[in-house]
Amino acid sequence: MAEGETTDAETAAQSRGLSVASTTADGIHVVTCAGEIDHHTGDKLRQALDLSDIARPRIVVDMRQVTFMDSSGINILIAAHIRLSETGGWLRLAAPTDSVLRTLQIVGVDAVIDCRETLRDALSI
Repeated sequence: MAEGETTDAETAAQSRGLSVASTTADGIHVVTCAGEIDHHTGDKLRQALDLSDIARPRIVVDMRQVTFMDSSGINILIAAHIRLSETGGWLRLAAPTDSVLRTLQIVGVDAVIDCRETLRDALSI
């Protein structure tokens, strides 16, 4: 393969992609994701969930536009949940799509991390 060429897998990952935007609502950090969370895109989410400079951070991940999530995404969410819990903060998931919610349920993440049906519910204290 010549320098600068990409493999089919790399091209597919680039076309799927993940966009992550962060805002704050009433002191709660809202991380809005759109696209696919997997091995190739997970670092964007991991970076958005790293609020180690804030005491007792509260984070809601808005998952309304997440179309796919594999074990990489699950590991990122569990690691963030543990880290936030240890510092007195918390993590909630808002409005996961049916396919993502099914994945969360199969591995039991919904029993560990608070999952809410809507963003409004997730922002309620």
